[in-house]
Amino acid sequence: MLKNIPKILSPELLKVLCEMGHSDRIVIADGNFPAESMGKNAIVIRCDGHGVPELLDAILKVFPLDIYVDKPVNLMEVMPGDTVETPIWDTYKEIVAKHDERGANAIGNIERFAFYEEAKTAYAIIATSEKALYANIMLQKGVVVD
Repeated sequence: MLKNIPKILSPELLKVLCEMGHSDRIVIADGNFPAESMGKNAIVIRCDGHGVPELLDAILKVFPLDIYVDKPVNLMEVMPGDTVETPIWDTYKEIVAKHDERGANAIGNIERFAFYEEAKTAYAIIATSEKALYANIMLQKGVVVD
């Protein structure tokens, strides 16, 4: 057991977050995301039973976002013509704002198929049970500054 580490962060996930270097990316994927096929060259971590928001909040408590890029957080864009609502994105904006002074300005969007291509190059993909659609989020790691 460790002090001040969110309990939702498993030893495996903590190890991966620690191993990641500056500019490495991690995807927190919703339950529909093809984590195993996208993660053939990445570490896939199962977090079944958990949703993206609680994992995002816990991760950002220990994970610095990259300050050298405009958008260290990226969401999968809704496909043109798709009428899906994405209220979870507002939750993400609130969580990011708690941990990064740029708030919603740190968040960008990536077209769906481009997101898949980016995910294939991620260091790790976290597979969740999130039911919200278009709930995938990609984080780019920064440096820890004292």
